[in-house]
Amino acid sequence: MEANITQVEATRSMTNKEIVVELLALRKQVEELQSKIEPKRNEATREMTEDDARRILTGDLATTKHKDAAGTLGLSYGQIYSCRLEFTFKQIHKEMKDANIANPWVKAK
Repeated sequence: MEANITQVEATRSMTNKEIVVELLALRKQVEELQSKIEPKRNEATREMTEDDARRILTGDLATTKHKDAAGTLGLSYGQIYSCRLEFTFKQIHKEMKDANIANPWVKAK
């Protein structure tokens, strides 16, 4: 308990100038921490195109995680997920089947 009293007393003895300096230092720390925080939601900045679908299914993004592919293309996680699991872009999946290209994201039926 004595340590708390010492801290309170130390705070009471601070000048206004010292308090402002401490406040500015804390503000700088908060700003630095906020800049390191990544947004939790990966929101789409645009609609997915057929070319995007081809890239994430058979192109350079075929082996990347959904989240990483979404970030690269400016799309949402859900858009990537829906395409890879054949909920959307059915014409692209049909092209793949016609070309005997297996979709690695879907378990064999």
